[in-house]
Amino acid sequence: MRAVITVIGKDTVGILAKVSTACAEANANVAEVTQSVLDEYFAMIMLVNIDKLTCSLEELKNSISDTVPAMTVHVMHEDIFNSMHRI
Repeated sequence: MRAVITVIGKDTVGILAKVSTACAEANANVAEVTQSVLDEYFAMIMLVNIDKLTCSLEELKNSISDTVPAMTVHVMHEDIFNSMHRI
C-alpha cells in the first residue's frame, strides 16, 4: 500500500527533511520524491509505502502539517488518488 503526499508553499530551508522525518517517525517509507522550486514557491510530491504505518493517514497528515505549518499538505491513499485522476 502506498500514499501520495503533496506539500506546497513558500520555499524555506529544510522542508524535505522535516516531511521525511515525520514520515520516518510514522514508519512510512519514502519510495519516490519529486520537488521543484519556482521563484519563491516550493512544490513536492512524495510517494510513500504505508504497509507498516503506525498511525492513520489523517494523523500522518497532521504530523507533517505540524512540522511545516506554513505549507499546504495533502495525504491521500494511492487508490483514492488514482480513482480521482482517472479519465
